[in-house]
Order: sequence, then C-alpha cells, then structure tokens
Amino acid sequence: MQKEAILLDGGYCNSLTQYSRFVTREVQIGDVPMGAHHPIRIQSMTTTDTMDTMGTVEQTIRMVESGCEYVRVTAPSIKEAENLANIKKELRLRGYNVPLVADIHFTPNAAEVAARLIEKVRVNPGNYADKKKFENIDYTDAAYQAELNRIYDKFSPLVKICKEYGTAMRIGTNHGSLSDRIMSRYGDTPHGMVESAMEFIRMCEDLNYYNLVISMKASNTQVMVQAYRLLVQTMVKEGMNYPLHLGVTEAGDGEDGRIKSAVGIGTLLADGLGDTIRVSLTEDPEFEAPVARALANRFERKSASQEAGTSESDNSKTIISTKSKEHEEPSPSEAKCSDFVNDSTIAADFRTFGLSDYSPFQYKRRITEEIENLGGHQAPRVIINLEKENLKDPAILNAVGFNYSALLDKYNLSDQACDTVYLGDALPSFSFPGGLKQLYNYQTWLGLADKQNCHPLFNLANFKNAEAKDEKLNFVKVLAEDLEVEQLVGLDKVVLVLATAAENAMQTIRHAFVKLLQADLKLPVIIERNFDGLNLEDFQLYSSTDLGGLFIDGFGDGVWINADTIPLSVINSTSFGILQATRTRISKTEYISCPSCGRTLFDLQETTQAIRARTSHLKGIKIGIMGCIVNGPGEMADADYGYVGAGVDRITLYRGQEVVKKNVKTADAIDELIGIIRGDGNWIEKEL
Repeated sequence: MQKEAILLDGGYCNSLTQYSRFVTREVQIGDVPMGAHHPIRIQSMTTTDTMDTMGTVEQTIRMVESGCEYVRVTAPSIKEAENLANIKKELRLRGYNVPLVADIHFTPNAAEVAARLIEKVRVNPGNYADKKKFENIDYTDAAYQAELNRIYDKFSPLVKICKEYGTAMRIGTNHGSLSDRIMSRYGDTPHGMVESAMEFIRMCEDLNYYNLVISMKASNTQVMVQAYRLLVQTMVKEGMNYPLHLGVTEAGDGEDGRIKSAVGIGTLLADGLGDTIRVSLTEDPEFEAPVARALANRFERKSASQEAGTSESDNSKTIISTKSKEHEEPSPSEAKCSDFVNDSTIAADFRTFGLSDYSPFQYKRRITEEIENLGGHQAPRVIINLEKENLKDPAILNAVGFNYSALLDKYNLSDQACDTVYLGDALPSFSFPGGLKQLYNYQTWLGLADKQNCHPLFNLANFKNAEAKDEKLNFVKVLAEDLEVEQLVGLDKVVLVLATAAENAMQTIRHAFVKLLQADLKLPVIIERNFDGLNLEDFQLYSSTDLGGLFIDGFGDGVWINADTIPLSVINSTSFGILQATRTRISKTEYISCPSCGRTLFDLQETTQAIRARTSHLKGIKIGIMGCIVNGPGEMADADYGYVGAGVDRITLYRGQEVVKKNVKTADAIDELIGIIRGDGNWIEKEL
C-alpha cells in the first residue's frame, strides 16, 4: 500500500529540525533509475571535444571508474549530437552501459537528434527558445502569454520525441542564463529561476510527459539554496515532486571549490533534498565524482539509519509518488503527488519560521546585539583552538594568520588572521598580538594577572553562579539540544557558544536558533563543531555542510571548528572559506571558475591557476573565468571582472557584465585583464 505523503504547510522539506529525505517520483534513465528511494546518484561532464570519439570514450571510462553513474556530454550542434551514437556504441562494445546525457544550449535541433540516440537530454530554459541580449522588456500579460505559446511550439517536438523513445530530460535552470523575458518579469532572483523551470515543466505535463529531473544551479550559494527550496515549495503546491539535480556552478578548484560545493549541495542534502549531484570543479572530471560520493555517502548513511527506524525523524509518512513503468504514461494519480496530509508537529515546527526575522527563501541575518566586535553588524568571527599547541613559540600563530618576525619581534597580519584563540587552561609564554582575543576556561581566566584582551568561557550554571565576570565580554557554552531559552533571559555581555553532539548537526543547531527567534533573544552566537578523526577532504566537506547551511540561513556570528587530525592552517583557512562561500565574510579574492567542457577552447585549469597566481592578493575582488559564452556573462553577474573564451585563441574581457575588450589574444589576455583592474584603481601591488 502506498505511504501517505506529507509536507510542511508552505514549506520545502519534511522537517527543519530532523533529517528526513524528501522522496521524489522515480525517473528512469537508461538502466540507472533516479529518485524515489534510490541512492543519490553521482554524475559529471566530459571536457573533451565531442567529435573526438575515442578521447571522449576514454575520458568517460575514467569517469565511470571514479564513480560516475551518469556522464554528460556537450552537444552544441547537430554534428556533435549525431556523434553521440558513435560514443555510445564504442562504450557499449567495451562493456560500459553508463547512461549518457546530452548537454544542450541554444540548439533545439541538436536536442531532438540526441533524444533519439541516448538516455537523457539536458535543456536550459533560459536559452532553449529564448535569447539573452540583456534587454528589459515591459510585457503585457497577453504579450507574455504569446511568448509562452511560441516556446511551447518550439519545445513540444522535443518532448514528444522523449516520450516516444523513453528518453529522460533535465530542465536545468542556470542563474547566469535567465532569459530577458524572465529577467524582465521576475528579475535576477530565485523566483525568476524557479518560474523559468516551472514554465517548461507545465508544458511537459500538458503533453503528459513526466520523465523529468530539475535543477536550479548558481555560482552564488545563497541564490542556489534559496532557488532549490523555492522550487520544491512551488512544485508541491502544484502537486509535483520531480527529482532534483544539485550543483553549484563555477565552484572553482582545490579547497575553494570543495568548500563552495559542499556549502551549497550539502545544505540541501541536509534538508533532505537531492537525488543526483554533480560537484563542478575546475579539475579533470574524474576528480569530481569522489568528492560528490563523499558528500552523498554521509547522507546515504542517514537514510539507511532512517529506513532502519533508528533515525531521530519519523519516517512513517514520507513524500513519495508511485513508480511509473518504463515508457508508460503514468495515470494522473501516479503522475502527481497532490494528496498531501499534514503532520501537526512538523507543521508547527515550520510555522516558527514564519517570523519576520527569517525566511528560508531569502537571506536575512539574525538580528543580534553587538558586544565588543561580535554580533550586530560585525562580520562573523573565527575562533581557533590552540589549547594543545606549543605555546612557548610565537611562530605557532603563523598558521592562524599572524606571521611572526623574530628579527623585528612583530606580527604581520594576513587577510585570514583569526579573531580569537581558545587556550583552555594553557598559559602562553610569549606576548600575543594586540588584535587577537584570548579565550580561557573560567577558573584559569580568574587567575590571570593581566586580563587585557582575555575573556572567560563558562557553562551556563557556572556563569549564573559566578561572582566575578568580565565587564566587557563573556562566552557561555550551551549544547543546542539542551537549550532552554528561559535560562538565557537577562544575560548581559554574553556571547553564546552553541555546540552539538547530535549527528544531525545543522538541524539541531537550527532548531536552537528557532527557539532564540521565538523568544526574541538577541545574544550573539558562535557555532562550535567538532570533526575529530576525519581525513582532510571529509573534514572540509562535513564542516562546510554543517556550518555553511546555518550561515546561508542568516544564523551565526562566528565559527569555531575543532579537528584533532587536521593542521591548524587548514582549520583556519576552512573557517574563512566557509564564510566566504556563504557570502557572509569576504577575506580573499574570489574566483568564479567553470569546470570546463567540450565547448572550452583554452586550458581552463592552467589559465585559472595563472590568473590566481597574479591576482590572489586582491582581497574582495571577484573574478569570473569562463570557458565559453554559454553561461559566462550571466554566471559572472556579481563578478567584478571576467575572462571569457570567445573562440580559438581569443578572449573577451568584462567589467561586470560590460564587455571591455573583445577578441584579445590568449597570450595577452591576463596582462590586459590586470590593466583593466589597474585602470579602475582596484590594483594593489603584491607584498614580497
């Protein structure tokens, strides 16, 4: 018997305070189905020329062996779409049955060819039947509907082919390529992204086609998370529960790319959303799948626990649609998920987020009082644990951004110098830099002869009973799962340190923030998390997931990460990286860099590293590095400068969305880019 479906009234997930996977309808993609109760699927995209059959096959095999369950290949014209048949044939001859996905931009005729040959096509509603000239058009309702009718006529042939051949389709909205039509009516917003996809979904349903996967990708993690949440809310209101493809576009490479991807994708996975993921790194595609799998595995374990009945969440009711047989049109009851029932406990949980201080669909930082340099309008702060380090050597502070010169007996601060260090009961034998706060356990703090720039850490009971307190700033540590807001009323000069031992860390801490909002308590909050025993990559992914989602929601005035197996310098850079990825504190140059594909006509990895080497000291500047024109200008919407492939050995340079120089030779392009930055007065010389 089919389980009843539930969803929060007006919400976007099963629960805001417990992990519970949002179960979607099943979609068949070759021999690898997606959605429903299937595992989270992993995919990536080839970077070879699609006309290079053997090169694409060899790369696809490497991708499959690294963990890809679907492989996407660009098809910019009919000839590439036709060659997908040769690629598929060679793969099958070698024993690889991986479903192939044709990536389509601008070319409906290529999509119609590909849909007859392979298992899935991806279309971008922003450029499938529309063009982007950055024009603002004042549509009447009648004129807007006429445009939709035009698109329907252009899109419906592909839908009919997909129905006939049993081909799946991803409707993939990109923040960077919203059409002028959508931009004119809805603006450059998550709402516009959602409506762009919904228009195409409604057309598919009108044609009784339901083999759909949906995505809402952006390089800005706030926009990306908000768009997916709003998409789910919108779909559910219309009786839909299509699978979700999660991804952050142009995440970049190395540590930055992994942190940014984990912040966006991991936040949604923690919400219980997501059926397939692609981590877009400016690296060879076979390096993407292991990162995606590491993210997925963490939540697969939660799902397994949930299925076994050991999860904190109640899985007796779940959102689900009946499986439709391959190539069969589902009946109306199978096609939609419209008979939702309400769980009063969870719905009440969501209604607490109806406060004016919070919306999961737009960023608004929780309002707090400012204490010293914490809370209020201050940027989120970074605390680093030094209690087990060698506190006889001032060079230990090099790892946390305070570079000590023994010759001058001075500290030079980097752009990622932490704000506070926790020393516990340890006493340093050297003088700390004046701008660095020190945090001690209460009893040790009491015994300090000089308390300048030193502050105590209490538990709640000790704070209430303490006779001596800091007149300026006290830290009080509370477990999120034990938080009782009544005990916090009236606390003065206090910053909460909110920690949790719960497996579902983001939901548990978010629930505590809900309580603070309900009680209208404006104490600043430092979020503390322990990640002991992890390898480097899992540490970066898990910390970015647990903390990133909270900062995207506007929660948190600082971050405190502990990890016994990770170097201090990595803990420090990861802390700043999470704040940068959530757009809550900018501490370094940001690179919006695409992952390359068959449309890219220069070495994107090499170019990204070359630009980074010459500009990484430009704190706060955002530089877009795009392989081609498809998503370049749009995904660079909030970039200050852009470097975009325009053809063989030709680069176009941007200031914001304005073209500054066209068709610059590749050998000269980086120098020309720096010249534009210098001419704008934004260049500073790198310190040697």
